[in-house]
Amino acid sequence: MTIKIEALISALSHLFKTSIVSADYQTVPLHGGTVGSVFLVTGIAETADRKPLPYRIVLKVQQKWERYADPGSWRREYDLYVSDLESTFSDDLRWPTCYHAEMNEDETEFQLWLEYVDGVSGLDLTGDMYEQAALELGRYQGKLFAEQPTVLQSLTNLSHADLMKKTYLHYRSWPLVYNYIRSEDCEIPKHLRDMLIAIDENSDEIFSRIEQLPLVLCHRDFWVANLIHTGGKIVVLDWDTSGWGYLGEDLASLIADETGVDLMVDYYHRCVPAYYKGFSEYADVPPVEEHCVYEMILIVFGYRLVESYLHVEDEVEKKNALRTLQQVYEMKNK
Repeated sequence: MTIKIEALISALSHLFKTSIVSADYQTVPLHGGTVGSVFLVTGIAETADRKPLPYRIVLKVQQKWERYADPGSWRREYDLYVSDLESTFSDDLRWPTCYHAEMNEDETEFQLWLEYVDGVSGLDLTGDMYEQAALELGRYQGKLFAEQPTVLQSLTNLSHADLMKKTYLHYRSWPLVYNYIRSEDCEIPKHLRDMLIAIDENSDEIFSRIEQLPLVLCHRDFWVANLIHTGGKIVVLDWDTSGWGYLGEDLASLIADETGVDLMVDYYHRCVPAYYKGFSEYADVPPVEEHCVYEMILIVFGYRLVESYLHVEDEVEKKNALRTLQQVYEMKNK
């Protein structure tokens, strides 16, 4: 990976809060997004007085692409980092600090030079860390909802409140998956098929209830790979899908998106009250028993799990799709 040395020096000058005059570098690919490339950049920087400073910094390169029903998402993280959104975070929940942001001339690619955050992430997160993430997310969204800082009005590139609904209807329109769970040949257990079909049959009423919930700034990809627990705090990565959504929408991802399958029911019953507790510190919330997180999980992941079951060849992955649906079923039926 060849990088722009001017951009690296600018980023390092901001990182160290001093003038950097030169730096060598090595790059190692990290896990990236759909079309983004992410690199860990390391080396030795040199100050104007020739003091050597070892460094680690992250370079994210994102190219233009189009997500269904959300065409501006590819550049959203750049737009948010050059805004004042960072001022809304607390020490307990924040994103990685950006030291340099750069968009190319024809606006088809941007680069972000970001803080390297070391900590616990993915399936290594403990139940206590999940609960803390839910609590701090609730506090963050509750504070923004109650205070409505000016920066929220200046953010022009956010996903819309109906994105979850549009995506669900898009999945539901696929005859292969829709017809499969209603066919005699379907190998998914009947109680799980009935659970999915019930969402379809009651979707108008369910969305009517969801749309009565407070409208909040959602991350919309709030899952274990994007969460880092470090120093007792939560750092959240990858804000490209963020936008307006409904109270509890991010919990659907936290609880159901590649969480340890056998832990989902426990995390559901721990995270929902923690989230409501955090939000209620700043704003009134509907009674916790009226939340729609269970329905949101099925709306966001139900058809995706059936699609996975149908298309993956690995038997372990097929069983995991069924086990995940079973865990969702047990959230309300145990």
